[in-house]
Amino acid sequence: MANSSQNAAAQERPLLARACYLLAFAFIVIGLFNAMPGIPGLDQAIRSVTGLPWISIRRFPYEYFYPIAFVVMMLIVALNQACKRQAAEGSRGNTLHYAFDALLVVVTIIISLSYLSEISAVCVIDQITGDRARMIARSLEIERENALLLGLPAPSTVDNPRCLNTLGPWLVPVVGFAIAVFLAYTVKVWGLPLVLVAILVVAWSFLTIAIWYFYGDTGINKYLVTRLGSEPRTLADGYSRVQGILTNNASGLLGRFMSIILNDIFPYLILGALFGISAGGQSLLKLAMRVTRNLRGGPAHAAVVSSALFGTISGGPIVNVLSTGRLTIPMMLQRGFSRVFAGGVEAAASSGGTIMPPVMGVAAFVLASMAAVPYADVIKAAVIPALAFFICLFLTVVFQARKQGIQAVGGFSEDMRMTRQDKLNLVMIFAPISLITVLLLTSKESIGCGWLGTLFGVEQAMSNTGCIGRNLPWGFQLIQNAAGDVGGAGWWAVMLLMGLLFLDPTVRKTPRKLVDALAEAGTLIATLYLMFLVVTIIDFCLKLTGMPFYLSVDVLQWLNSMNLGEAGAGVFQFVALIATMLLAILLGMGMPAAPAFINVSLLMGPVLVGLGLSTFTANMFIFYFAAASAITPPVALAAYAAASITKADPIMTSFAALRAGVMMFVVPFIFAFYPELLLIPQAVIDPSASGATIFLPGHDGQIHWPHLIALMARLLVALYLLASALARYDLARLAPWQVVLRIVIAIGIFMYDPLIYSVATVLGLVVIGAHVLVARRKKVAETLSAGGASDPA
Repeated sequence: MANSSQNAAAQERPLLARACYLLAFAFIVIGLFNAMPGIPGLDQAIRSVTGLPWISIRRFPYEYFYPIAFVVMMLIVALNQACKRQAAEGSRGNTLHYAFDALLVVVTIIISLSYLSEISAVCVIDQITGDRARMIARSLEIERENALLLGLPAPSTVDNPRCLNTLGPWLVPVVGFAIAVFLAYTVKVWGLPLVLVAILVVAWSFLTIAIWYFYGDTGINKYLVTRLGSEPRTLADGYSRVQGILTNNASGLLGRFMSIILNDIFPYLILGALFGISAGGQSLLKLAMRVTRNLRGGPAHAAVVSSALFGTISGGPIVNVLSTGRLTIPMMLQRGFSRVFAGGVEAAASSGGTIMPPVMGVAAFVLASMAAVPYADVIKAAVIPALAFFICLFLTVVFQARKQGIQAVGGFSEDMRMTRQDKLNLVMIFAPISLITVLLLTSKESIGCGWLGTLFGVEQAMSNTGCIGRNLPWGFQLIQNAAGDVGGAGWWAVMLLMGLLFLDPTVRKTPRKLVDALAEAGTLIATLYLMFLVVTIIDFCLKLTGMPFYLSVDVLQWLNSMNLGEAGAGVFQFVALIATMLLAILLGMGMPAAPAFINVSLLMGPVLVGLGLSTFTANMFIFYFAAASAITPPVALAAYAAASITKADPIMTSFAALRAGVMMFVVPFIFAFYPELLLIPQAVIDPSASGATIFLPGHDGQIHWPHLIALMARLLVALYLLASALARYDLARLAPWQVVLRIVIAIGIFMYDPLIYSVATVLGLVVIGAHVLVARRKKVAETLSAGGASDPA
């Protein structure tokens, strides 16, 4: 009966909606084939069956797959927008809007065809005219003649020749018009804040080019002019630059970010959509309530725990708030927490999900790509900072509960009881996440080592890096192909979750929910790439003008001219970190973390690296503040989402979220000056060294556990002082001077000078101990006084 009603509902969809649904679902299916990790013997079997030695059902050639995927994604975006408009306005929609949708698709097709005609791996016009075959044949003939003369083996292939027939000077207006269309359409889909930065950067680029074209570059500030070529000045000199924005694999429209979307984060976005149809969220909340039932905070602590766990799946603070907050916020209000505090804690905890490994959302995968670090190392680096954030948030709830006199529930309530289905739902949550974690943290070389490899007769050899398994059985090869591979681990997690979802009786009853979730994921991914188009344009324009390079060089020259020595360098590094924080927060207002991170990383990343931070640490620092923008007033989207549930004032909720999640603003400064907290060698590599790997002064790329444990102990003391100061409460209310004292001591503990942080740590422990003694004596005195008053005269 349910299936028939769903089928009837599907038949009632308008034609555009059905087309968008089917196209999005087909896109996901094809994308999953592309993202499929190696399955031993599969490729050979397909080629043997088809008799085609070139055929492949996975990892399609990017030069053909990317332009096709680009057209499909933009067609999905246009259809989705038309469907929304049709649902809102009916059949009498504005014709101009539909024309704009059609224009987006047409321009996308033109750009894709231009890409195929300009990229040397394809040269589609040359293929049609036969010129490419003739050039390859002639090049091969020359290479064979040279090999014969030199007595070398005759080659069978040659490098791709440059395209002979291209758009030529027409490429410049074509790409320029396409950029204008893409930016305008992104305003329509994502809103003006996301595109405003891109519009300003593009306008600045055109202005600097115009200055060069009309006035040259002699005597003009380098920030105000972009030189395209030599004299005589012609705009045709920009052809190679424009060809770069189209075909460059690093910063082209169909380059790095297309690769990230289709090869790295594709399965994780599908995973988020599939988790959305599972009942695991409520079961996860039950588990959190059981674990925290003996704590004063109760549902507030449950909100922290469940948001951390659910956030590492969804990676989006707003989605996290609207998923877990609808359950945790009413319970917090019922226990006596204020509406503003309840909304603030939920928003802060949900934003913390973005920094909680192993799956931290789109921005974390972009971080791995831009810092050229394996995602497994990003997971390791995120562990201690994430724990510090959630410990501080946990303490904030403790102090607020003490302040309001809220007591622990203690026993089990009916809504905490875990049914058999709840346990199965938790398997749906934890099994895919565990699989991702194990695969990402396992090196390919170690597969087949250990007792399990010995049991299956794997040949094991020792090398300088440890054990290496050889001649692996089929199953071990299967695991090895996915080990350490971001896309491969996510792909297997998607396959696992799609099977586990049938443990849910609602999915078994209506399996179409699975198809709906996949189609929804297709629409999400297509819309997300429209956002990445904007940051790609920013990336290209900044590189075209050279602004990040000029900025970093000028800052370093200014610093050297001051002759302030090592202490002065630390001061300037701190000032640069503050400026980067403010820029990340400013650019992050009203937009997702990924574009905010990319924009600031492109602009300020070189400056931080020039001031002595490793490339990874600099990008990690920016990533944190891009994530923190979701709880930063005045445009704190996560706090606004929480306020929609609590019905409290959004601005007050955002300030409560800021106070609760303050560690998201403090932690980046800590690991910027103590990069060893990130646990990976890339965090302490000297960026100024070229060639051999050289570490920053005082570091050797190893984890020194005594030092790390002592540093974490200091960090815990500082977290306690900071959380209590912001709550203005510990075991008793804190006076204003006590609040100030605790903040000053916490700052001292974070200092790099051993004398300062040693004295501050001891003083912090003394302050906490003295407060505990005074509070307990006061409580004993109050108890005795109350007991005496109750005795009969």
